[in-house]
Amino acid sequence: MTNTFDRKVYDISYIDRTRMFYRAQGYTSDYKWAKHSTTPIAKMSKDIADCRVGLITTAMPNTEKGRTCRDIYSVKCDPIPESMYTSELSWDKTATHTKDVGSFLPIAALKNAASEGLIGGAAPCFYTVPTDYSQRNTTKFDSPRIFEHFVQNNIDVAILVPL
Repeated sequence: MTNTFDRKVYDISYIDRTRMFYRAQGYTSDYKWAKHSTTPIAKMSKDIADCRVGLITTAMPNTEKGRTCRDIYSVKCDPIPESMYTSELSWDKTATHTKDVGSFLPIAALKNAASEGLIGGAAPCFYTVPTDYSQRNTTKFDSPRIFEHFVQNNIDVAILVPL
């Protein structure tokens, strides 16, 4: 038998939990979620088995000092990075970890899908995009830069794997 308290804890939506979290941190105004009145979704012009697939992540590449500038990077998929810089990003550090790069940057899985003919190919690089809590920056600056990379590298489909 489940008591009422347990059920209420699990019934709190992600957005409500986020609002409560930020309020507990002392923020006086609620986070404004990105909204789009229209979504630019297009039907694929070719089968996924004929598409070159690229990855985008919000994790940043490691540097010798460990810290990196939060910017757009194009990083070779070979060799697969052993780690990524994630410590300054917001994610539930008590529930999970980022020691297994494949859990948030599935390069090996993508290469396997290509070798099995499930996709046309894996892009030679993956791309990073900063978690800048600005819909304007993401829409006006970051997205067009990533799109340029995709066009230059003949990438048909993007998989966004945010951390």
